Amino acid sequence: SVRAMLRWAHENDHLPTNEAEAVRQEVAKKRRTREAGYTDAEAIAVLKVSTGYQPKSTDNPAHRESTHIVAAKRWVPILCAFIGARVSEMTQLRKEDLRQEGDRWVIRITPDAGSVKTGDFRDVPLHQQVIALGFADFVQAARPGPLFHAGKTPARFLASARGTSGRISQWLHELELVPEGIQPSHAWRHRFKTLARDIGADNRVVDAIQGHAGRTAGDDYGDVSLIAKARVIDALPDYNLKE
Repeated sequence: SVRAMLRWAHENDHLPTNEAEAVRQEVAKKRRTREAGYTDAEAIAVLKVSTGYQPKSTDNPAHRESTHIVAAKRWVPILCAFIGARVSEMTQLRKEDLRQEGDRWVIRITPDAGSVKTGDFRDVPLHQQVIALGFADFVQAARPGPLFHAGKTPARFLASARGTSGRISQWLHELELVPEGIQPSHAWRHRFKTLARDIGADNRVVDAIQGHAGRTAGDDYGDVSLIAKARVIDALPDYNLKE
C-alpha cells in the first residue's frame, strides 16, 4: 500500500523518486491442512440443517426472524451447492430472476439484482433436487423483488444481499457446522469444481456456470448454451438428506 501511494506521488510529480520501489516484504506461505471445499459428510450436514430450517417460535414480534432471512437459510446453501455461485449472487436473487423454459427452471444471475464480479449476466438451469424440494413453488408464491433480503431500492440491493450472506455465515458458525480452515459459503464453489471434475465435465462449461472468466482467448468464442450447462447440472448426484 505504501509503495502504491509513493508510486502515484512520483508519477504525478509530487515526489522526485519512489523510495519504496525496490522494497519487498516476505509473506509466509499459507498452509493447507485440508480440502478447501466441504466433504460429502460436511455438505450433507449443512444441507440437512438448512433445508429443514424452522425459526424459533416467539410471541414477541421484535424477536421474530424476518421472512427473508428464514428463506435465505433454507435455500441459499443448496443453491450454492448445485450452482457453485458466489453467495452474494444467490442472496441477491429476485423473484423475476427465475423463469421456466420448457420443462427446465432457470435462474438469471445479473448485475441488475446487485453485483456480478464479471459484470455480465449468466443463466443457470436448476438441479432437479432443488425443484423437488420446492424452490420454484417458493419463488412463485413470493412477492416481486428480492427473495432473501429486504432492500427497497436497487441502490441498496448489494449491501442488503451482503448482509444476508453474513447472517448465513454467522449462523453456520454458531451451529459449529463450519470446519476450521474453510469459508462456509465459498466452500461450495470449491466443492462444485471438485464434483464437476469427478464427472468429467468440460472446464469451459463449468466456468460458465460458476461465473469464472475464460482462461484463453479461444474460450471467448461461441457461447455456452443452457443445454450444455444442463448436461453438467443434471449429472451432479442428489444429496441424501433423509437419513
